[in-house]
Amino acid sequence: MNEQNVNFEAAWAVSQAPATGRRAQAHRLANAMRRVIDHLVQVAAPEQDLAAAADALERYAKRLAKYPISRAYEGFAESANAGDPHAFFDHSPMIGIANPLAPPIRLAVLGDKVEGRVTFGVAYEGPPGHVHGGFLAAAFDEVLGMAQSLTGNPGMTGTLTIRYRRPTPLLTELVFEAYVDRVEGRKIFTHGTLSANGQLTAEADGLFIAVGQERFAAMAAMVNERASQKPHKK
Repeated sequence: MNEQNVNFEAAWAVSQAPATGRRAQAHRLANAMRRVIDHLVQVAAPEQDLAAAADALERYAKRLAKYPISRAYEGFAESANAGDPHAFFDHSPMIGIANPLAPPIRLAVLGDKVEGRVTFGVAYEGPPGHVHGGFLAAAFDEVLGMAQSLTGNPGMTGTLTIRYRRPTPLLTELVFEAYVDRVEGRKIFTHGTLSANGQLTAEADGLFIAVGQERFAAMAAMVNERASQKPHKK
C-alpha cells in the first residue's frame, strides 16, 4: 500500500467506540423510526391512532425543517469508500445506525474477511415471509464494498452478480461473509456468501474499480457546494 491508501482496519476500529452526545441521540431517533416503520407495515391500528401518529410525525418533520441543511462530509455513506471512521456507520442506507432506512447490518473485520450480521424486518419483505431480493443485492454491495476497502485502495462497484440459492427468511439473523479474491491492477474482485440458520441462501461476486480517495473527495465537494447554494426553507 502506498501512503495515499486508506488504513481501513484502523478506521473501522475507531468507529466501534460508543456513540455519545448528538450521535447517540441520532442513533436513538433512527431506532425509534425503524420501530414505527415496522409497526406501520404490519399492525392493524385504528384510524384515530394512525391519524394521531401522522399528526405527531408531521409536527416533528416541520420542526426538523427549520434547521439549516448540512451536507458537510466528514466521510462517505458507503463502506466501500468511507473517509471518516464514523460516517458510514451513521449514514449508510444499509449499515447506518443513524439512518432509519438501514436494517442495519452490523459489520466486523475478522482477519482478511468481513462478516455482516443482520435481521430484516417485515418492511423488507418480498416473497411472503422472506427478504426482497433487491435488499439482499444492496446488502451484498455494502458488505463486499467493505471487504474491498481492506485493500487500502477502495473503489466503486463495477459489476455485482447475485446467485439466489433459496428464499432468505425475514426475522432471522442472517450472516454475510466476504473477502477479496484477487486484485488485478485497478480491478478488485470480491466474493461473498449469505447464510440463514447455517444454510446458504445466496452468493455474490463483485468487481470494484479503484478510483482513489481524491475522486470521492471531489464528489463530496460538489454535493457540499450545491447544499450551500440551496435556499433554506422557512
